[in-house]
Amino acid sequence: MAKVELKLLRTWSSRFSLRIVWALQLKGLEYDTVFEDLSDKSPLLLQLNPAFKKVPVLLHNGNPISESLVILEYIDEIWKHNPLLPDHPYDRARARFWAKFGDDK
Repeated sequence: MAKVELKLLRTWSSRFSLRIVWALQLKGLEYDTVFEDLSDKSPLLLQLNPAFKKVPVLLHNGNPISESLVILEYIDEIWKHNPLLPDHPYDRARARFWAKFGDDK
């Protein structure tokens, strides 16, 4: 089996980045962390997220994924074990509602 490359570009204080850290840990996935200074953004961050130029960005085998909720969905679709959302569609909808509610506040 080929080695999976996972790299997370983040800041230490971003709640959006911490969502990804928690998801990766819940899935038991090994990853490298690249801490970003948002007052002096790295060329790597600007290359991987040219649209928004912000963290978090998950780099999976060379493919960048941006935006925390998109990253969470991606992680859950790729690694099926330890699901991040409940089984029942209504419960999943409620979890997504509260995640979006938190984002919008």
